[in-house]
Amino acid sequence: MSINNEKITTDIEAYLKEHEHKDMLRFLTCGSVDDGKSTLIGRMLYDSKMIFDDQLASAESESAKYGTTGEKIDMALLVDGLQSEREQGITIDVAYRFFTTQNRKFVIADTPGHEQYTRNMVTGASTADVAIILIDARKGILTQTRRHSFIVNLLGIEHVVIAVNKMDLVDFNEDVYNEIKTAYEELSNELGIQNRYYIPLSALDGDNVVDESKKTPWYKGKPLLGLLDSMDISKVITQEQFRFPVQYVNRPNLDFRGFCGTISAGSVRVGDSITVLPSGKTTKVKSIINAGDITEENRSVTTTEVYAPMAVTLTTEDEVDISRGDMIVHTNALPEVSNSLKVMLVWMDEKPMNIGRVYDIKRATSVMPGSFEDIDYRIDVNTYEKTQVEVLELNDIASCKMLLSHPIAVDNYKENKETGSFIIIDRVTNNTVGWKGGGIHLSSWGLESSLNLENVIIRDNNTAGWNGISNTGWSGGGIDISMFF
Repeated sequence: MSINNEKITTDIEAYLKEHEHKDMLRFLTCGSVDDGKSTLIGRMLYDSKMIFDDQLASAESESAKYGTTGEKIDMALLVDGLQSEREQGITIDVAYRFFTTQNRKFVIADTPGHEQYTRNMVTGASTADVAIILIDARKGILTQTRRHSFIVNLLGIEHVVIAVNKMDLVDFNEDVYNEIKTAYEELSNELGIQNRYYIPLSALDGDNVVDESKKTPWYKGKPLLGLLDSMDISKVITQEQFRFPVQYVNRPNLDFRGFCGTISAGSVRVGDSITVLPSGKTTKVKSIINAGDITEENRSVTTTEVYAPMAVTLTTEDEVDISRGDMIVHTNALPEVSNSLKVMLVWMDEKPMNIGRVYDIKRATSVMPGSFEDIDYRIDVNTYEKTQVEVLELNDIASCKMLLSHPIAVDNYKENKETGSFIIIDRVTNNTVGWKGGGIHLSSWGLESSLNLENVIIRDNNTAGWNGISNTGWSGGGIDISMFF
């Protein structure tokens, strides 16, 4: 068994215990077709000794049939699992792989490079902490590089590694690497990508993937795995930015009423002043029950402070109407609440999006009817140009105006992915047809004044007559969560 820890074969419990408290980093690979994304992942797994013997034997056998590397093992076949992927030598579906080092656990998402599979890439990138964008050293920055960089930025991925691959085909020329680095710096400045890392490598031969390469003495940085292993992806837990989508109201008897859910951001203590949204009612936290503290001997354990991403039950000092889908936040750090939104949307269904049609909008634990009132513009993800369109087709990304059946609390996506995004569900097929994410800022638009209810900003476009059929026009209020270029 070609794995990097003998404990997995001799003492599985010790092995699991060893990895129990390691933090996890999720990253995806993206780039143009045939830039070596799957090969890079296969090489990383192979060199870190995370390939089982039967997987290795299968890859050796498949390399003779589908391989593109001569007598060498085609590392891409360790990842490309679909028959059509092996036959075409491309990635179609998102492939997930897991491996671990002494310091960290990793989840890899290998995403397709073809434009027609943009929705697959969005799916893989939606949970990623880091994006690895591969660039062929021979070709430099291509149209697909621009598209993937746009999507990575749209999804709020804060760390981007630019892996200049196939350096072996340009004799590890430093000038070629520097030209690509300079060109991507201009692109990243245009998009506003902040944390950028550059690595010259050869996924085929393993140079600067897991081990440092002697062929790039001019490169002073870490190899790819070393960079990922040491990258700081932690976020400061801010107590004020407490977000608690209510998942379930626990009412086992007349003497107890608790509100269950998973904290999506921040922390909360007993005695903190909290506000329930969208109602705007204010109360205080009476007690906190953390399931992790409950034992067979004592099932009534409470705690004084909890933080994201813990699953807890809160009780309040006052009898406040709180239901599934509501959000509990700190009174001194409120999100905006509105039923009219301006959003950046990725359309993921083969059927076009229809203006005025009612869809189900699911954000965290809440589901409500909503419709699209207008399409401001569609963004060409290759050129970043804005064009006017009447409908959205599969893989389109556009700025749209939405009207919901009732107000909803919304955060900036880059500050909180869970409360700053939602999915659009077809009410007939129950398919997920769209995804809303992205966003650089959140501001009011087209509305001079707003209703202030117990310090909660609520902008309501008068949905008293909501009957499942949207209004024919857009009334102009709302909050802007879109990305501007």
